[in-house]
Amino acid sequence: MDEEASKHHEERRNTLLVLLNCSLLAVGAVGGQLLSRMYFLHGGHKRWLSAFTVTAGFPILILPIAVSYKRRRFLIPARLAAASGLLGLLLGFNSYLYSFGTAYLPVSVASLVGSSQLAFTAAFAFLIVKQRFSHYTVNAVVLMTLGSAVLGFHMDGDIPKGESKGKYALGFFMTIAASATHALFMTLLQYTQGKARVPVDYDVVLQVQLVISMVATLFCAVPMIINGDFQGLQVMIIGSLGLVLCSSSLVAGIVTSLLVPVRQVSAVIFLREGFNAEKGMALTLCLWGFASHLYGRYRAGSEKQDTDDRNPQQFEHGNGNNLA
Repeated sequence: MDEEASKHHEERRNTLLVLLNCSLLAVGAVGGQLLSRMYFLHGGHKRWLSAFTVTAGFPILILPIAVSYKRRRFLIPARLAAASGLLGLLLGFNSYLYSFGTAYLPVSVASLVGSSQLAFTAAFAFLIVKQRFSHYTVNAVVLMTLGSAVLGFHMDGDIPKGESKGKYALGFFMTIAASATHALFMTLLQYTQGKARVPVDYDVVLQVQLVISMVATLFCAVPMIINGDFQGLQVMIIGSLGLVLCSSSLVAGIVTSLLVPVRQVSAVIFLREGFNAEKGMALTLCLWGFASHLYGRYRAGSEKQDTDDRNPQQFEHGNGNNLA
C-alpha cells in the first residue's frame, strides 16, 4: 500500500513538473517569436543574434540549481552531461535555422509551418525510442502535416511587402528544416535520459536544461563575435528554455502544435498580420489533429484505468505499453 501511495505521489510531482515546463514553453514560444519578429520588422538583420537570445536566459537556472544542490548533493552523471552538451550544439544549430523563418515569414505562417514538427517527432520517436502509436495519434500527425502543406500551395499571398519570393521560400523551407531538427533534438533527449537510467526529477531537469542551454548559447555566441553582432545587441529576452522531456518527445511536439492558434491570434492582434482562407484551413486541420490526439490519450487512459481496476497486480509491475 505504501508503494502504491509513493507511486501516486511521484506521478503527481511529475505532472506538476510537466505543467510548469508547458507554461514556460507557452510563454517563450508565443512571446519570444513575437519579439523576434518585431526585431526583424524594425530593421534587425542579425540572425545569429536572434538564435542567441533563444537560450541566453540560461543563467536564471543557476539560483534554483544552487538551492537544490545545497539541499541535496546531487549532480547528473558525466555521461549524461556530455550527451547534454552535444544536444546543446544541435539546439544551437536549430535556433539558427528557426531565425530564417522569423526573419522572412510572418509569425502566423511560421507557426503553422512549424507545426510540421509533430510529424517529424512522430517519425523520430518511432525510429529511435520505438514509440508505439494509436490510430488517433496517426490521424493527428496526418492532419497537422496537411495543415502545413496547405500553406505551401499558396506561398505568394503572404509575402511581406518589400521581401523577395526567394527569401520567403528560403524562410519557408528553413522553418521546415528547423522543425525536423528540433524534433530530432527532443527525441534524442528522451533517448539519452532513458539510456542514462536517471530518474527524471526536479534536479535532473534543471541541470540538463542548464548544460544544453549554455552550450547552445556558446554555439551561437562564437559566430556573433566573428560577425561583430554584439555591436547591435538589443533588449530582447525570450522567457523560455523549452520543455524538457518529463513525459515524451511526442507530447512535447503536441504541446508545441497546440500553441499554433495562440500565435495566430497574437500575430493578428499585435503585428496586424492578415488572416486568409489558407491560414484558416491550416489552423482548422491543426486543431482537429490536436483534438484527435487528445481524445486518443483520454481513451488510452480510460482503458488503462479499467485494466488496473480489474487486475491490481498489473498496476505494480506495469504492462509495458507505450501508446502515444
